[in-house]
Amino acid sequence: MRSDVRPIRISLVATPDAMVSPISGLFEVLSSVGRTAAAAGGPEAGAEPLRPEIVADRPGPLRGASGLSIDAHRAFAEVVATDVVVVPSVAMGYDGSWVPGRYPHVVRWIRAMHSGGATICSSCSGGMLTAETGLLDGHEATVHWLSEADVRRRHPDIRLRPDEALVVSGEGGRLVTSGASTAWHDLALYLVARFVGPASAQALARYQLMQWHREGQAAFHVFHPPTDHGDAVVLASQRWIDEHHGTSGPVEAMIRRSGLPASTFSRRFRAATGHSPIGYVQQIRIERAKRQLETTGDAVERVSWAVGYEDAAAFRRVFRRLVGMTPGEYRRRFRLPEFRTSD
Repeated sequence: MRSDVRPIRISLVATPDAMVSPISGLFEVLSSVGRTAAAAGGPEAGAEPLRPEIVADRPGPLRGASGLSIDAHRAFAEVVATDVVVVPSVAMGYDGSWVPGRYPHVVRWIRAMHSGGATICSSCSGGMLTAETGLLDGHEATVHWLSEADVRRRHPDIRLRPDEALVVSGEGGRLVTSGASTAWHDLALYLVARFVGPASAQALARYQLMQWHREGQAAFHVFHPPTDHGDAVVLASQRWIDEHHGTSGPVEAMIRRSGLPASTFSRRFRAATGHSPIGYVQQIRIERAKRQLETTGDAVERVSWAVGYEDAAAFRRVFRRLVGMTPGEYRRRFRLPEFRTSD
């Protein structure tokens, strides 16, 4: 990078419920991209091309959600212009929920930075705070998969793509969202590729052992069906299919046990769970199959049979549609490793 070229200013947002590791990770990776990329065979760099800083209510130590502290470089009020804003992960409920309205001044500041030309990025649950700005309304975005239901309820105008690890949208690509937890790696590599160059991003990935989550988030998603909907008949069916997902004709069995007409049962089931009865059964079966693939060496045909599919080809089709990869690919990616030990 030539010395007469101004570094790209990147403002990392820190709030009292921020997760410290993504902030520190982004800061360390982005602030040294020139040196690390060059060390891994990337382009030679002069001055560092990116200039990240941590921005909070006030400069100095800030205790994050975990109790760890991080030092903010500047206050929001001091930053009147920047090139990139990144809202990293924040603590959320175990159900992926977020309490809105706690940081109206941060929301106003993010909007002001965007109006001034900044690219607004979020990582993981940081998308919950970004969504409060309204900037994502009408655009595609991704968030931590656990937050999907909460975001859909609060921000129905956002066109969510929860299976994606990183989504770029908005005019000029000035809205960038990344998915769960370590998807901040994807965000960091994207920012380097965009503002420094693809060769530097590739070299950085080699040096830091970082990788793109090209398969998205679908494979990481854990099916958590709602059970607090208040429909006792549907809840009884959910509990039954949870124990009998391998049975033949599961939807017909649930309808028969409910005592309701098929159309009434289907309507109430979808209203309560957000899924059709057959879609729900498929989710339950595939979730059980994922656990078997992770923990056993059973053949795919045996796994298919165990979760209720007599036709292994049909099982593979459903698995790929819901997970985004084949059962074999999933096993290779997520099978628990055998760690070497020595005496």
